[in-house]
Amino acid sequence: MIKIIADSTCDLSQEILDKYDISLASLTISIDDKVYKDRIDIKPDDFYSIIEELAKEPTTGMPSPVDYLNIMRQSVEKGYDSILCICMSSGTSGSYQSAVIAKDYFYEESLDSKIKIHIVDSKCMSHGSGWLIIKSARLIENGASFEELVDFNETYKTNIKHFLSVDDLDHLIKSGRLTNASAFIGKLLKLKPIMSMKKGKGSIVAKERGRKKVLQHYVTEFIKRNDPELTDFIIIGYTSDITYAENLKLKVINESDFTGDIFIMQMGVAVGTHVGLGAISMYFAEKDHMKDNLLINEVNGLIQKKNEFLKKYANKQ
Repeated sequence: MIKIIADSTCDLSQEILDKYDISLASLTISIDDKVYKDRIDIKPDDFYSIIEELAKEPTTGMPSPVDYLNIMRQSVEKGYDSILCICMSSGTSGSYQSAVIAKDYFYEESLDSKIKIHIVDSKCMSHGSGWLIIKSARLIENGASFEELVDFNETYKTNIKHFLSVDDLDHLIKSGRLTNASAFIGKLLKLKPIMSMKKGKGSIVAKERGRKKVLQHYVTEFIKRNDPELTDFIIIGYTSDITYAENLKLKVINESDFTGDIFIMQMGVAVGTHVGLGAISMYFAEKDHMKDNLLINEVNGLIQKKNEFLKKYANKQ
């Protein structure tokens, strides 16, 4: 039997965790000098209701190797003979390294163990690693071997497309996820940055004016980038505004030919600490590794405006 474990930033719903018996190692969140365990001591809605009133910016801490080690031990006791651990990107946290250390401890105390353990540095954040986890669970249901799961995750993990936009840039600035210069421009022009993952770290790939254009960017890029052979479901994430997420789901349904599952799931406290209220995200598997950066998107935007102008006014007397 194959066991899947992860850290709490995967942000999967409790329903999904229970369905596939997925165990989580919780990150810690320090709020006004008090430490909480993500998903255990504090829930997202409770956190989002107080985030704007906090005296200090909350901070997060990685799970300890002991947290992972205990889950590995418990998994073996339940009869699992293989463990696949999918962690948030090592470029943003030490969670992956903690899991690697736990694996080494496990084999040191069980020298003759035949248990197979593989740790995946997902290169993803939030529901990006969550996407890999659900996909892996579905592959297990379809009879995939442990070796096939490992190959799938290591081959396709960088094909998981991330889109994230926020209403308030302040939390990204304070947590060091966004430069002051970019933030100043965004605030001045009332632009909403759209971020994706590059080499395991967050990067701004586009800027849009207003929520409607953010959602249009997501859907347009999804239609262009989606790999239909891999994407049998999409995950839409939100922090505090579920209606925003529901609007994105309807837009995908109405404007694309996608017929798979579309999950709407709330971002947890560990992720919400950095992105704040009003964040919206989207995750799917893309074809190849299509380029996506701020310059490309701004040039394409200018070309589109030019084409629209010519279509409307060219050769008209």
